[in-house]
Amino acid sequence: MQVDVLNIKGEKTGRTIELPEEIFGAEPNNHAIYLAVKQYHGAQRQGTHKVKTRAEVHGSSKKLHKQKGTGGARKGNLRSPIYKGGGTIFGPKPHGYDIKLNRKVKDLAKIGALSHKAKENAIVIVEDVTLNAPKTKEFAGILSSLKVSGKKTLFVIPEYNDNVYLSLRNLEGVNGTLLSDVNTYDIVDAKVIVFTESAAKIFSEEEKA
Repeated sequence: MQVDVLNIKGEKTGRTIELPEEIFGAEPNNHAIYLAVKQYHGAQRQGTHKVKTRAEVHGSSKKLHKQKGTGGARKGNLRSPIYKGGGTIFGPKPHGYDIKLNRKVKDLAKIGALSHKAKENAIVIVEDVTLNAPKTKEFAGILSSLKVSGKKTLFVIPEYNDNVYLSLRNLEGVNGTLLSDVNTYDIVDAKVIVFTESAAKIFSEEEKA
């Protein structure tokens, strides 16, 4: 899959990058994508929800009246769930929502998500962005030139760059990440993926290796 490399003005540089068909042209496995997104959402949950049982609420532990002979229902104490302020029955308790996925399933999901974006023509490659200082306005201008402004964008760079990160972090709908940290949810959540030229070349290098 040949993709043109654009400069920061949105113009073709005359260079192209071959993105491997094994990744960007593969048949997506939607169930694997679903599982990867589900795992991501589960990992975001703290799971700290908790209610008090009758053993944990305040109140007297004295039995309200004798068990038999009153003509009424039997009762325990004020901590019983049938009373206001009593404990809660079968309430939530702290637990994790993490689910385990094999590495092959994660890779399959990521490949499928990238393939979906390739089919939607939602992949853009731009020459490496170099900023002398953090400039949000300048970075917003670059995205506008690439015609992705206003779209939920995933901006992928090969290695951490402080100026680039500080320039994009305040832009609404723009998420910057390292190529090594890209996950399936980030890909699915974005409307368009912008790779820097150096980041995109890594795909070709890995294919040759």
